[in-house]
Amino acid sequence: MIKFHQVLLLSFLLTSAFSCQNQENHISTNEIIRYDRPESGILKGVYIPVGKELYFTSGLVAPVKDENAEIGTYQRYGNTYEQSVATLKKIEATLQEAKFELKDVYFLRVYLAPNRNTGEVDFDAWFKAYGEFFNNDNLKEKVARSTIAVYSLAHPDLLIEIEACAAK
Repeated sequence: MIKFHQVLLLSFLLTSAFSCQNQENHISTNEIIRYDRPESGILKGVYIPVGKELYFTSGLVAPVKDENAEIGTYQRYGNTYEQSVATLKKIEATLQEAKFELKDVYFLRVYLAPNRNTGEVDFDAWFKAYGEFFNNDNLKEKVARSTIAVYSLAHPDLLIEIEACAAK
């Protein structure tokens, strides 16, 4: 019978072997490599070589849109699209504080909560907002991304939370 510590050791060894193999394959480059998926608005993955500057945001959410709006209404923070745009703008400002730009973003982790009226997650609203910030005429860069539907976020009026990772 395999014990828990043996599983952990095996997992570590496999991860280490993959990591070493990955470094050998890319040791000749100091460039960030974005592995494209031409048919998609997001990347397959990104290689960040040793020595690059990294920046990670916490999960960021939209600011209050209308402080006078009733708590529990979407007028307070906005719908999924409005919150997505506001959160991406907040990410852009947060990156600028650390002297990074949106073009330096290589990964986004996105959490979407369902609209309380319909119970549905509005993926299309998020995808539309994403397209206004990445993979467009102004900013050609695509990012690797995970978009995850969740039951709810920390505040019931929030519909999206985004974490960003940047490198340069």
